[in-house]
Amino acid sequence: MKEKIKSDELVLSVKQLIQESRSRVAVAVNAEITTLYYEIGKRINDEVLRHDRAEYGKQVITQLSANLSLEYGNGWSEKQLRHCMHFANVFPDSSIVSALRRQLSWTHLKLLIYIENDLKRDFYIEICRLENWSSRQLQERIKSMLFERTAISKKPEETIINDLNLLKTKQKLNPDLVFRDPYFLDFLGLKDAYSEKDLETSIIVELQKFITEMGSDFAFLARQKRITVDNSDYFIDLLFYHRRLKCLVAIDLKMGAFESAFKGQMELYLRFLEKYEQVEGENAPIGLILCTGKTEEHVELMQLDKSNIRVADYLTELPSQALLQDKLHRAVEIAKQKLTAT
Repeated sequence: MKEKIKSDELVLSVKQLIQESRSRVAVAVNAEITTLYYEIGKRINDEVLRHDRAEYGKQVITQLSANLSLEYGNGWSEKQLRHCMHFANVFPDSSIVSALRRQLSWTHLKLLIYIENDLKRDFYIEICRLENWSSRQLQERIKSMLFERTAISKKPEETIINDLNLLKTKQKLNPDLVFRDPYFLDFLGLKDAYSEKDLETSIIVELQKFITEMGSDFAFLARQKRITVDNSDYFIDLLFYHRRLKCLVAIDLKMGAFESAFKGQMELYLRFLEKYEQVEGENAPIGLILCTGKTEEHVELMQLDKSNIRVADYLTELPSQALLQDKLHRAVEIAKQKLTAT
């Protein structure tokens, strides 16, 4: 029996060594491929720029694609060469590519290089690295307009650059990069009339998908967390812990639009958590009120940020892409106009 146990342990340890080796090889291969595509793109761009003729550029790409395909087979289409050229144009500084090539695959980079806004692209690069997204997850986040849904998108460009730089160089994460508005909860399958209990239950059933929408650093702690104050019981709908922010996150689920009374309720939860649940080394807890609507002036007058409280809408059914895009862009513009006015 002991010999079989040792044999099983040996098999597992050898398998682990093989998997680790394969992972290292995969990273090294991806890094070399990414560097190759970058250098090819840079070389073609230099050649085309030297002749300064668009027609010449087309001829070069067509001829080069034909020659490479003949010599090396599939994978060197004109489209692929144009990807390489665009890659080199977007990242003229090779040191940036050198840093990215071991963390993001070529599939990731192909998605990122076609994001025109530099700040938006940097946001997706840093959060993708932070949360270790697959290329499919990255594509879904871009499609869902994650950048526009985070609080950081409504801040001045200087603030965005600073916060992304702190994340990149010091791994310091601003909550504005974490919390979103609105949250997409269409995966819960809730239609027409439903109660707060239905919403809460559906979130627990689809907890993994909920955490995916919230962000991978959220860890679930409790549902209907009971707290007792002066012999009165209160219940926090959902309690999470955020690993990188190092704080508890209390979530209150509301069926209707935001009301001023919600603030006092959440403040009670946060002060209780701060006094009785927060441990040494943790930051102050954050409250997140999820509701089906809010007015910006109402939220602004409540000065929720001073109480470490955030309010966000949640959508159980997704609007059209055009409608969502219009809504988020207007929200960003309004926020920036207010910042300019102050």
